[in-house]
Amino acid sequence: MAPTYNDGDWLLFWNKNPDVGGRLQRLTGKVVVIERESYPGVLFIKRVTRLEGDGIWVEGDNKSASTDSRQWGAITSSEIVGQVLLRYRRARSSKR
Repeated sequence: MAPTYNDGDWLLFWNKNPDVGGRLQRLTGKVVVIERESYPGVLFIKRVTRLEGDGIWVEGDNKSASTDSRQWGAITSSEIVGQVLLRYRRARSSKR
């Protein structure tokens, strides 16, 4: 998700499936944490770019280096773990 999120950044996310209570419609353009059914235990950070039928299209911000819906196809709402709320950018070590 570089340049938006980088290695070492800490993310705070709302750990609730957004399909509950009709919140799914408000996710377009938002960054979400997903866990693919085919990769259990691995979390991905992606941006929701569009909703299509029963599927959700997600893409990384670094399109040339991202694996996302362009390879996977649309994901299901059950694969969304939560929505990113806040990033804490850790201080980078300076070289002396």
